[in-house]
Amino acid sequence: MKPGSIDNPLRRAAFCRGSLGGNPAGVVLVDTFPALERMQATAKDLGYSETAFVVPTSTGHAVRYFSPLTEVPFCGHATIAAVTVLGEHYAAGKYLLSTAAGDVAARASRCADNGRWQGAFEARPATESAPSDSLIDAVCAAFGLRDNELDPALPPTCVAAGAQHLQLGVADRDVLAAMSYAFDTVATLMRAHQLVTINLLWRENETTFHSRNAFASGGVYEDPATGAAAAALGGYLRTRGLRGAVQIDQGDDMGVPCRIGVVINEAPPPLEVTGLVRPLPE
Repeated sequence: MKPGSIDNPLRRAAFCRGSLGGNPAGVVLVDTFPALERMQATAKDLGYSETAFVVPTSTGHAVRYFSPLTEVPFCGHATIAAVTVLGEHYAAGKYLLSTAAGDVAARASRCADNGRWQGAFEARPATESAPSDSLIDAVCAAFGLRDNELDPALPPTCVAAGAQHLQLGVADRDVLAAMSYAFDTVATLMRAHQLVTINLLWRENETTFHSRNAFASGGVYEDPATGAAAAALGGYLRTRGLRGAVQIDQGDDMGVPCRIGVVINEAPPPLEVTGLVRPLPE
């Protein structure tokens, strides 16, 4: 079977920290998209939080993303994995990816010091909305969070940068480490409010964040690295005046260390999400 085909998906860990960790993603290279049922079954059999299906077009490549349960409009770590696979198959450089959330400019490069592949994508402009009090009360109850465990400097906010995420800041690293939630309850809430993930955040300093990301809407308890949520956080910080490089460490509490870079620019592109990629056994 050809590596990267629907019968033999490539396996990559995106946003790894050196040679460790990273969020696994499947990458399938096809000439045309298979039937929806076939793509969904492949993603379910692979069992990763996301699998990207990539098809060449006249202007670049079209990408569709599937969790084990459903198709999602955009996925950051699978985009990072997919663009580096394109780099491996064709050449390092820029790629235009057409997704259900819109066109995404991405690039693949090799690190000069160790030859590892690194991916990046330009995040779509972020939009914010205030979640209802009833939604926040229901989420806090499902996660067992009390008012004094929330960070008032990171108030609950719905942010979309290709997909909708609820960001919820916590006041202490121990609260983040103790994250647990009622899976079925949260999955129902997320689907009712079109939330792809719920992103719990603890701020170590102005530019370093620690994250845990609930993905019950996709049938996964927790994602070890979430580029789309990182892009949403970058947009949130940009509207509040922050510029420069931001580091998001995720997955430590799962034993899967991951690191996501977000560069917040003054001029376009406003946000770029970056991460290292390592191959996983086929």
